[in-house]
Amino acid sequence: MALNSLKNLLLITTIFLSAISFAQEKQKITIEYAGIATSDPEIEDGAFVFLRDESQQVHFVHKGVNLWCDKAVYYQDQDYIEAFSNVNMQQGDSITMIAKYVDYSGKTEIAVAKGDVVLTEPNSVLTTDKLYFDRTRQLAYYDTSGKVVRDSSGTITSQIGRYYMNAKKYQFTKDVVLVNPDYTLNTERLDFFPDNGHAYLFGPSTIVGEESNIYTERGFYDTKANTGYFQRNAKIDYDNRTIEGDSIYFDRNRSFASATNNITVTDTINNSIVRGHYAEVWRDKDSVFITKRALAITVQEKDSVYLHADTLMVTGKEDNRITRAYYNAKLYKSDLAGKADSIHVNHKTGLTELINLSRFSSTDAFATARKPVLWNIGNQMTGDTIHLISNVETEKLDSLKVFNNAFLVSKDTISEDGYNQIKGQQLIGLFRDNELYNVDIIKNAETIRYMRNETNELIGIQKSKSGSINIQIVEQAIEEVRFINQIDGNIFPEPDFPRNARRLRGFDWRGEERPNSVEDLFNDDPPLVLPKISGLDEYVPPEDFVDDSVVERVEEAGKATPNKPNKAAQNLPKEEGEKEGDSKENEPKKERITTQPKVDWEPKNKPAEVSEEKKKLKASGGL
Repeated sequence: MALNSLKNLLLITTIFLSAISFAQEKQKITIEYAGIATSDPEIEDGAFVFLRDESQQVHFVHKGVNLWCDKAVYYQDQDYIEAFSNVNMQQGDSITMIAKYVDYSGKTEIAVAKGDVVLTEPNSVLTTDKLYFDRTRQLAYYDTSGKVVRDSSGTITSQIGRYYMNAKKYQFTKDVVLVNPDYTLNTERLDFFPDNGHAYLFGPSTIVGEESNIYTERGFYDTKANTGYFQRNAKIDYDNRTIEGDSIYFDRNRSFASATNNITVTDTINNSIVRGHYAEVWRDKDSVFITKRALAITVQEKDSVYLHADTLMVTGKEDNRITRAYYNAKLYKSDLAGKADSIHVNHKTGLTELINLSRFSSTDAFATARKPVLWNIGNQMTGDTIHLISNVETEKLDSLKVFNNAFLVSKDTISEDGYNQIKGQQLIGLFRDNELYNVDIIKNAETIRYMRNETNELIGIQKSKSGSINIQIVEQAIEEVRFINQIDGNIFPEPDFPRNARRLRGFDWRGEERPNSVEDLFNDDPPLVLPKISGLDEYVPPEDFVDDSVVERVEEAGKATPNKPNKAAQNLPKEEGEKEGDSKENEPKKERITTQPKVDWEPKNKPAEVSEEKKKLKASGGL
């Protein structure tokens, strides 16, 4: 026993002296402590086996890294360690890695850990089955699936992962899933910064929560603040609304989203669509604000209704929704069109209000241009305010009301400048199959009408006044006019009717303003200038763990022992995406590192000390 102890002491002393002799040229791995040490030529010439004792583990130090284990094989000539059982590797005060096995090259400063690997840093814990660690680049890498746990952000799993220690950044690729109590994120690549909780998404990505679903192909998410910014086919499903746009901002805590450029907000319950180039959506308030060529579309089975204005607001729950359009609002469907300063639509009652600009005088040119006007087939109706009522079940027009200064005008079908005109205090109209068939002019009614016979020959021009007027319309033409409490009236031959008397006071034909298509709604809009979307960098492919610098270091490490397998080259990862058995026949071969088969270090004839210690380790599951 005394002889063995002396032998171990001499062996450790020799190793220490050897390490010191190379320290000034290149800092080699230092053995701080070993309970039992022996050489074993059956493993390899120049290799030493170290075992722990009852007091503590084997301890190595190299350039600020401490490594503890129950057993180690140290290849002195290659400055290479294979560490077994309860391996603990620490870098500074913040990075710790534990595993069942670690091999480490003092020349390349690359470690490979296997078996229940756990990497701990201040803000997260990474677990995987195999981990590669390049100390020179401060890069940890796995390609056998891994998991990162962070208290505030949740758990992240992926097939491939990298941790850049200097930048304090994780990069996950392939089947990436982040599970948080409030949502689950799936993506193809996730760059994650554990210190501030910032996450960058690349490729098709979804964020599914209890109240919202998000899709994007390029995005950013702040896992601490619960806010996000998304681009490229970005879409948010918000209860009964879907928001799409070139870029979308999302605030989960406020249930708020805003979007910029080429926006579409779809209401799946009320079959309506809102478009524009800037929008805000408040989920809890059930409201949408949209501007920049805003357009609301109420989708109907046969004939959709289009509403355009500078700004649109949609508020209220799905069973009591209201749309407000203001500043140069316009309405269009195939058989109906309208204009007003503001248009208010109650989807529950079917009431559409065209509202005047009361803050301007009646002579103001701006107010005149915004005065409510409604066109149905060949009829133009104007007034201070117009109400249009629809049947919410059949989606057909039911009636209309014009309040104050009501005016009904239709162009005479033959004469160049003749107009049938009826005016009064109020107008009430009734629709059948979306066509106006009955009109009542109430109070102070006046009319000018071009009378024609069955062959459309002009009989004369009728001018009359009465208390009220009832008009019957058939096939878009006035069929019958009834005067109630008539004051006066006469029919004049055309030559005897003065031209300056052929217009009632307040006459304003605005047929040239009528939109005849959806595109016409935008005719007098100012030029559209959209902001340039920026803020998220372009996708950069992940770097290979075995890059040119690794190749150079590994090749340099093998030069000292040209007749032996290069230990530094063993166990390095394959290229990303390449798995065992993958066919590479059609791809050019890359001349990088020749990895020699791993040398079996297990000696056939074990020294008594080693053999006895191995039995203990096997019994405890360490080997």
